[in-house]
Amino acid sequence: MQRTKIESKQLDEERALYHLTGADVTDCTFAGPADGESVLKEARDIAVSECRFSLRYPMWHVKGFSMEHSAMDELTRAALWYADNGTITHCELGGIKAVRECSHIRLSDCRVHSAEFGWKCDDIVMEDTEIVSEYLFLDSRNVRLNRVQMQGKYSFQYMENLEISDSTLDTKDAFWHSKNVTVKNSIVKGEYLGWFSDGLALINCKITGTQPLCYCKNLKLIGCTMEDCDLAFEYSEVTADVHGHIDSVKNPKSGVITADSVGEIIMEDAVMDCEGKVVLRKRSESTAC
Repeated sequence: MQRTKIESKQLDEERALYHLTGADVTDCTFAGPADGESVLKEARDIAVSECRFSLRYPMWHVKGFSMEHSAMDELTRAALWYADNGTITHCELGGIKAVRECSHIRLSDCRVHSAEFGWKCDDIVMEDTEIVSEYLFLDSRNVRLNRVQMQGKYSFQYMENLEISDSTLDTKDAFWHSKNVTVKNSIVKGEYLGWFSDGLALINCKITGTQPLCYCKNLKLIGCTMEDCDLAFEYSEVTADVHGHIDSVKNPKSGVITADSVGEIIMEDAVMDCEGKVVLRKRSESTAC
């Protein structure tokens, strides 16, 4: 069946291309005085290229799509919701809530500035992308990030099955209440990292920020460094191999923390039994708390 081609048009009416199926949309502008919503709602099997969006809710319930070399500005509110099986490449995504309750989506070589991005999604891959967001990927499942530069706060909370590699995360309160998260070869900056997580593994990572990794279950650190990290591991079940210095460790619940040096080991005012050990690699000493 021959595909429909829509090229070089300006469209601003409500549901301008509603339920468009089997089509290529190229060099179009979705903006104008009519200020219509949902221009591509319920579309099927569409390829969007070199388009510009400045209208609300443009791609809801879209199934089977690609979007490349396109831009959604800050007025493109809640751009992709309930979408399935799509690729987004070389795009700029602005506007709050750009992706929500979507599944099987691949993003690569994008720039994203969207508060509340990626909530309640499943099977998302993001690669070679810069993103600024708050509560990034809240309550999502089965997400992979590779070579991502992220800035924001409250990221990756209530997530399950998350893999991050070769990335830089500048965020506070990351990974709270998350399950089965692995971060490899990455820089993780921010306060209060990973509280209440279960199954968080940090491998060959640089960790920076106060009071990290408290109240954790099944926590693992392998080959990591920790800078400006004080009051770490409070009430956590942890196995940690840290290269270099930790400013202070407080009341680890169980497990072994190995480091080259620790500024202070605090064993006081615990509200539960704490039997974790700190092993100082250079001096072969251990202290139980």
